[in-house]
Parts: sequence; C-alpha cells; structure tokens
Amino acid sequence: MALEMDDSLNVLGEALKPCSTDPLTGFFRDGCCNTGPADRGKHTVCCLLTDEFLEFSKSMGNDLSTPRPEFGFDGLNAGDRWCLCADRWAQADANNAAPHVVLESTHLNTLEIIPFEILRQKALDMN
Repeated sequence: MALEMDDSLNVLGEALKPCSTDPLTGFFRDGCCNTGPADRGKHTVCCLLTDEFLEFSKSMGNDLSTPRPEFGFDGLNAGDRWCLCADRWAQADANNAAPHVVLESTHLNTLEIIPFEILRQKALDMN
C-alpha cells in the first residue's frame, strides 16, 4: 500500500519537508519530492542545482535551464532547489556532476535506487 502524500517520509525516516515553492517543484507541483504510481521517473531527490549539473543534464537531453513558457516552465538556475529523478541524479553522480542533496526533503523511495551512504556523501544537511 502506497503512502498518502501527507504521510510521506524522507530518507531519514522523518516527515518529508518541502523542497522548493520558488520555483515550484515536485512531480505533483506541491513543493515536495512526493511520488506515486504515475511518477515513473521518481522525482524524489531534492537537490541544490549547480551549473555543472544543469550542463550535464542538458548534454543528456534534458535541458532544465531553458525557459519553456508553453509549459509554464521558467527554466532553472544554479542555486535553485529542485526534485530530480533518482536515476538522473545517480547518473550524474557516476559522472561526477551530481548536485548536493537535501536529505530532509528527499523522499524515502529514493533508497530503492540510491543507497543512503551515497546520498549522505552529497548531503547539504549532514556535512
């Protein structure tokens, strides 16, 4: 049985904290890295974006920095907090381009893809 959004937990086993409301992030655009069956990409990792990651993501075919007004997307900048797909974060980590993680805002389901120790090494709220 899936958790209800109000019951979402972070990777620390505590209540999931918001990642960002400006820009508004999350698969459900609720400011949190919540997930559910419709979220096939698992947008569960709350990150502090960097220019390095944004360039990496663009090189992999996912341009997050260019505004797309037709989708109500203003584009992202270094310093923004954003819910990334767990697979994309892991891919960036393998290429030394992963941004720092906010553990208290990273959904527990992330641990199905990324071990806690890897996340902890890049955590803003533990180092």
